[in-house]
Amino acid sequence: MENLKKPELLAPAGSFEKAKTAFLYGADAVYCGTGALSLRSRAEVNNDDLAKTIKYAHSIGKKVYATINIYAWDSYYEEIKKQAIMLNDLKVDAIIASDGGVIEVLKKYAPDVAIHVSTQANTVSYHSANFWYKNGASRVILGRELSKAQILEIMKNKEKNLEVEMFVHGAICFGYSGRCFLSDFLASRSANLGDCAQSCRWAYNVYVEENNNPGNLMPVEYDEKGTYIFSSKDLCLIKEIPEIIEMGIDSLKIEGRLKTEYYLASVVNAYRNAIDDYMKNPKEYDASKYLKELEKTKTRGLTTFYFNDRNNKDFQEYEGKQYNPDYEFGGKVLDNSNLENKNEKTNLSNNEALEEKNNKLNNEEKIKVKENEGSQDKKYIIEIRNKLTVGDEMEILIPGKIETVSFKIEHLWDSETNEEVTTVNPGKAGQTILMTLPIKVEAGWILRRKK
Repeated sequence: MENLKKPELLAPAGSFEKAKTAFLYGADAVYCGTGALSLRSRAEVNNDDLAKTIKYAHSIGKKVYATINIYAWDSYYEEIKKQAIMLNDLKVDAIIASDGGVIEVLKKYAPDVAIHVSTQANTVSYHSANFWYKNGASRVILGRELSKAQILEIMKNKEKNLEVEMFVHGAICFGYSGRCFLSDFLASRSANLGDCAQSCRWAYNVYVEENNNPGNLMPVEYDEKGTYIFSSKDLCLIKEIPEIIEMGIDSLKIEGRLKTEYYLASVVNAYRNAIDDYMKNPKEYDASKYLKELEKTKTRGLTTFYFNDRNNKDFQEYEGKQYNPDYEFGGKVLDNSNLENKNEKTNLSNNEALEEKNNKLNNEEKIKVKENEGSQDKKYIIEIRNKLTVGDEMEILIPGKIETVSFKIEHLWDSETNEEVTTVNPGKAGQTILMTLPIKVEAGWILRRKK
């Protein structure tokens, strides 16, 4: 194990807040978009947020990779040059690109930034990997269609200093290595220009036509929703982490720039613990505990795709997108240093009332009041993401630990008035509530609610 290299854990970041969540729960690096020049234009990070993300990441010893992985028309290149210069000035750690023309621009206008070749470039052989290395790339991101035997062949024959990254978790695209024309054809939204409508996730009606009677279309009925013949399950290689690490892969990538902070915290934390535990004690690696956590966040079925077997057919999601029936995003702990200022007047009046009452009590009763005051001091400001009610079963996701802490909500307080309430709804962005928690927590920790 002494010579075994610990791979980087790379997480998606659709915003500065999501980047902070990913780092908090164990990501070594994040990747984020640059507006319309990435393949997730709806998860763009504006220039100010990108600068903040890079500055924050570098302050804690982490990395940020920016994506310019579209297949660009000529009309895009002036903007690409501007973005390249900006990213070079911001000292981003790498730029992810797939178009040969774009890569040539990056080499000229962002000379200090490493180039990572996107999975969109369909790198599925060591010949292709070495081509990119000779043309300025420091890393290639493999196509998701590869089996472990094919990946091993690439690792054995690639240029020595070329880094290799691969996806281990997240959505699989209907198109080859993510290059798909279905969305453009059906919705006039090009996936290759960052505006995928996810047409492969839609429900479709299927018809058969008798050859001798053209135009007489007879529906093939599966159920009232149609059939999701193009939709795939989500990739999950948590059981294969030992084999992947043994191969010497440099970076393990999680998909999902459009996912929530809850999803990020759960998935990143599971893979962080899996990697660390295997590196510490490979003989006792048990994937079941990490898989149990991942099952709590999944919205579709899970598959290993072609990694173990190129003949595997168990990767289509015929039932369509199914939200997790058992768990959901409960909330996020905010910095409780704001609690005192936010409720200064209310707390003051409460303290005065306690003092007056306290003067009338004997010593034993005074001690009980003091204990109660101590528990009140431990109220946390929670930014809620779903309806919360007294009696709800909750879990605290602890960074660096795969085991969660379970508890029931015993009390809720209005964050403005400090008045006790029984339920709260997320009626507006940033809606908060006060709650006591069974353990000491920190800002950014995620709460999961059992439905």
